[in-house]
Amino acid sequence: MDFTVLHEALALKSYDQIADICDTLMLRVASEGVAFHEEWPYAVHLLGHIYINDINSARFLWKKIPLAVKESQPEVSAVWKIGQRLWMKEYSGVHEAIREYNWSPQILGLVAAFKGGAVTAVNGMQPLA
Repeated sequence: MDFTVLHEALALKSYDQIADICDTLMLRVASEGVAFHEEWPYAVHLLGHIYINDINSARFLWKKIPLAVKESQPEVSAVWKIGQRLWMKEYSGVHEAIREYNWSPQILGLVAAFKGGAVTAVNGMQPLA
């Protein structure tokens, strides 16, 4: 599976494009009948939606993720914990969820960018993304 476009967006810190890129790639591989669940970057995809404050899409994606993936990839569950806190408007819990997980290098930049935006949003200065 070719994730070049996604890796480029992450490298360029174009975090606001991550969700759309992942959605498009997922539709493409699904329409081609390719089995993708085991290697899909669900943590990045979920956080891409959360980053642009699209919690509804993140929630829908979470429901579609196979249980085996949720159990075998703890980072996916750690990202969803952030989404849950936002859904419940427990903003102090967002920061706690970010701090309590040791993020992989692939997602660390996106988490840091989200954290900076979330701090500002919680203080009432601007939206999350």
